[in-house]
Amino acid sequence: MTSNFNLSTNDTVDRRDFLKWFAPATAGIAMCSCFGCRTTPITNRRQLLLIPESQEQQMGLTAFEEVKTKNKLSTNAKYKEIVERVGQRIAAVSNRSDYQWEFATIADQTQNAFCLPGGKVAFYEGILPICQNEAGVAVVMSHEVSHALARHGGERMSQQMEVQGVGKIVQVVAKKAAPEKEEVFMSVYNVGSKYGFTLPYSRAHESEADEMGIHLMSLAGYDPNEAPKFWERFGASQKGQKPQEFMSTHPSDERRAAALRQLLPEAQKEYEAAPNKYGIGVSIA
Repeated sequence: MTSNFNLSTNDTVDRRDFLKWFAPATAGIAMCSCFGCRTTPITNRRQLLLIPESQEQQMGLTAFEEVKTKNKLSTNAKYKEIVERVGQRIAAVSNRSDYQWEFATIADQTQNAFCLPGGKVAFYEGILPICQNEAGVAVVMSHEVSHALARHGGERMSQQMEVQGVGKIVQVVAKKAAPEKEEVFMSVYNVGSKYGFTLPYSRAHESEADEMGIHLMSLAGYDPNEAPKFWERFGASQKGQKPQEFMSTHPSDERRAAALRQLLPEAQKEYEAAPNKYGIGVSIA
């Protein structure tokens, strides 16, 4: 595994110098994140959000219109009906009736889906064969919707503002304390903040969306047992195409499936209590 920077023999950073300036700076990032001003739905995790939700939703609407303009929308009636039906059922248990929900199926073989702030969902045809059935679509749909409900996009923007702000402090302090090593300090800080903070936080968001998602699909009446099965199928379709987890924005598919299996007992209770049960629903094939 290689990093994005190299130090020559003339640029050696003294460990004590590095810790003196880097450790307090990264601690500052962590402290800002811990002392959040909002809690996420379902998981009740405290988070820091510096972006107004109204601004997030406007950005989401603008981006969604661009997606629909630049991509060909699906003409497959069955695909469109399933995505719309599952989407509306997930939206109904989201407690966000204020969202202007919209579900677009994109005629593209990319294995992807996303939900923008405000409830704007794009589902690519390429992911549907891996879903196999409505419950598989519910796994993906509820995961993506959870990102919007938890305002992960706004949180990521807030985190970038934190990292950039602390980076400027590190640069100023380094310039005063050891101007000849300023560039090296900043290289170490940038890589350290990426692999020690940004990527792990991104993986935490994915895991949180998985946890929220399995509860949403269960409340909507879809069999939660399909959640780990979907990620096993998805992992099998991606063999050799993904970076190591440490360097990735997402947890490994195997880890996700295992974590979801641990959540099945509680999710199963929610599924059994759901007023309408659809099981795995209609097959996509």
